[in-house]
Amino acid sequence: MNTGRGDLGASLVLIFPVLLAYELGVMFTGRVDGADVVTRALYALLASRALYVLVHVVIAAGFLIWIRRSGRWSTLSLDVALPVILEAAIYALTLGAAITLVLQHVLGLGGAGSFVSACGAGVHEELVFRLGLVSGLVAMLRGRVHPKLAVAIAIAISSPAFAFAHHIGPYGEPLTAHAVAFRTLAGLAFGLIFWFRSLAHAVYAHVLYDLVVAWT
Repeated sequence: MNTGRGDLGASLVLIFPVLLAYELGVMFTGRVDGADVVTRALYALLASRALYVLVHVVIAAGFLIWIRRSGRWSTLSLDVALPVILEAAIYALTLGAAITLVLQHVLGLGGAGSFVSACGAGVHEELVFRLGLVSGLVAMLRGRVHPKLAVAIAIAISSPAFAFAHHIGPYGEPLTAHAVAFRTLAGLAFGLIFWFRSLAHAVYAHVLYDLVVAWT
């Protein structure tokens, strides 16, 4: 499956520590991203903190064995990880301002307060909506349309899907035009970062953006 530019294996290595931190953090904070049905289902299924931790310890051990046997240990070095994180930080710091500018001066939708609480775990959302949905749609369209058009269609479809996923189900947030427009534009940005840079760039840009929103 084509996943755009970048080494998918290296991206998975780079984002795994963030994913593990999120999964364990859920246990202590009780806060699960609204679009993350996997963690919520797993936590409910195990019905025990001890089992939940044990499952993730096993996953972490398996991950360490995999990166050691696959020769990818160097991917976690600062020489590799730091440039990705710094580039993602630039995306994160400019993303909110750019989208707000579009919403206010192009679409006429003011205020970003409704989006402040929208961000959850960037890892799960990038895995589902960019790696899963964008790559899956591109694969489905392969041979039917021009490759560049396939990518454009995939990102265009995945972006509103990403936005509306935050408003579906019992944990969904109230549906507003601003929130949907903001997330759709964010989805477009993350989709482009994912396809033309890498999954790791998209994940770190998303996670760092969430942190910027939380601290402002």
